[in-house]
Amino acid sequence: MRVGLLQVAASEDKDANRAALVAGVEALARDGAQLVVAPEASMHGFGAPNLPLAPVAEPLDGPFVRALTAAAKKHGVTVLAGMFEPVEDDASRAYNTVVAAGPDGGLIGRYRKQHLFDALGWVESDRLEPGHPDDRLVFTCGDVTVGVMTCYDLRFPELARALADDGCDVIAVPSAWVAGPLKEDQWTTLVRARAIENVLYVAAADQPAPAYAGRAMVVDPFGVVVSSLAEGPGRAVADVDPGRIAECRKRMPSLQHRRWSVTPR
Repeated sequence: MRVGLLQVAASEDKDANRAALVAGVEALARDGAQLVVAPEASMHGFGAPNLPLAPVAEPLDGPFVRALTAAAKKHGVTVLAGMFEPVEDDASRAYNTVVAAGPDGGLIGRYRKQHLFDALGWVESDRLEPGHPDDRLVFTCGDVTVGVMTCYDLRFPELARALADDGCDVIAVPSAWVAGPLKEDQWTTLVRARAIENVLYVAAADQPAPAYAGRAMVVDPFGVVVSSLAEGPGRAVADVDPGRIAECRKRMPSLQHRRWSVTPR
């Protein structure tokens, strides 16, 4: 299965963001991608830390998802991209949601970011509502099983391990990893760590510099970066091989050697 990463900046212009995403899906489909992973907040950028996000949130049948499902169907691919979704009982807050659109034009599902980025001067919980720990998104694409995390979730290995326990071969990580001192190095280290410790592929998309770190990458089960981008806008593809996962898990059976299980708080 070929995965494509889209590294594109999202502004506060939702029309322009949708157009950029649709164009990126088309380009990656031409590159042979069966799964396209776009960044967190592809629908609308985060903006300033105090920008309210609830007013720009859209339901799962809104313009963003309709454009995403139409592009997925047109090009016969599965697409993951980030958006803001209304909170049912609180009009002042939104969910930070990743949606998965299938090649049949349907919505496979959605994942609401569990760990909110209340660090380094940002307080996502002022604007956003976290998802529930039991509410994970796992689906089949081609001959592999894909699970989803979002950006700051990378710092919490328990969620990645739970997705490994769910049978995932690939963890897709739509992100808007904020740039800053040592942040780029932390990004690359954490993406590779999640792949190594769970002996699976990680496909991590990001928004580009200057606001974000860029450096989208696909990492194999032994931590080898098989495809990557620098800090600017772009796209990349890489092939995910179930045989490589089986080989790595045979040589490094660490998942069988576990003494601890993972349960949500």
